[in-house]
Amino acid sequence: MKILVLNNDMMERTVIQQVLQHNGHEIIPIGDSDTAMQLLQEGDIRFVIADRATTDMDAKRFLERVREAKPSYHIYILLLTAKVHDTDVTTPRAGADDYLHKPIVPIELKSRVQIGERIIRLGDNLALARDTMERVAMYDTLTGLLNQKAFITFSRGELERARRGQSPLSLIALDIDNFAALNQQFGENIGKDVLIVVANGIREKSRPYDGVGRYATDTFLIILPGVIGQDAEHIAERILKGILNTEITLLDGTTVSVQLSAGIASAVRITITTEVEYLIEKASDAMKQAKRSGGNQVSIVFV
Repeated sequence: MKILVLNNDMMERTVIQQVLQHNGHEIIPIGDSDTAMQLLQEGDIRFVIADRATTDMDAKRFLERVREAKPSYHIYILLLTAKVHDTDVTTPRAGADDYLHKPIVPIELKSRVQIGERIIRLGDNLALARDTMERVAMYDTLTGLLNQKAFITFSRGELERARRGQSPLSLIALDIDNFAALNQQFGENIGKDVLIVVANGIREKSRPYDGVGRYATDTFLIILPGVIGQDAEHIAERILKGILNTEITLLDGTTVSVQLSAGIASAVRITITTEVEYLIEKASDAMKQAKRSGGNQVSIVFV
C-alpha cells in the first residue's frame, strides 16, 4: 500500500519508513500540504500519515481540503500529534481518522496502520456490496436487461427528452409466441435458456443507446428515441429475423425453434400528457394483434 507521509522531521520520517517499509508499504515522504494534495488527487494513495507540528497542514487547512474534495473512496488519515485538539474531536468528519501521540513508538505505529488498512478494506467491501445491490435493483438477474421498474424510469427520461426536443419516439413490445409450450415440453430450465437467447438477440440487434428491458415473464420492451413508423418496423423485423435464425440445441440433439411477435406504438410528437404506461399498453395491444394474425410478425399503431 502507498502511504503518504506529510512530515518534515527527518528522524520521525526515518522511523516511519523503517517500520512500514519492513511490512511492504511504499512510503512517499512530502514536506508541504500543496504537494500532498496534488498527489492525493492523482487517486492512487489511500493512506496518509500527517504531522501538524512540523508542516504547514493547519495553515493550509489540509485535513479540511482532503475531506472537502470528496473522492469516490475514503482517504484514511493518521495524525501524529503531541496533543489532540478539541476541534479534532468535535468535527470528526473534517478531521483525522486516528491519532498517534508522539514520540512515535514503532509497534504502536505498526498497529495503527494495520487497523487503518482493515478499515479501508471494510469500506471498499461495503462500497462493492452497495454497487452490487444497486445493479441487482436495476437489472433482471436472468437476462441482464433492465427490469420493469428500471425500464419505466429510463423510458420516462427518454419521453421527457423527446418532448423537449419535439422529436418522435417509438416503443416495441416483443413476446415469445410459443413460450408456454416450450416450458411444458422441455421444462423450465430450457425456458430460461430461451429467455437468455432472446434477450441477447434483442440486445445485439438494438442500438447501443436504446433502452431494452424485460417487462414480464416472456415480454420484452424496447424504447427507440428519434424513431417512428417504418424505421421502427425495420428494427422489430430485424430482431424477429435474428431470433428466428437462432437455434437452441438440447443435449439429446433436439433443436428448439423460437418465434416472436412484436407490437409497436409510434408517436410523432410527445406531449406533456404522454405517459410511458400508455405507450406500453398500445404496444402490447399491437403485439397481441400480431399474435392473433399468426405470430412471428410485426404490428404497428400510431399514437
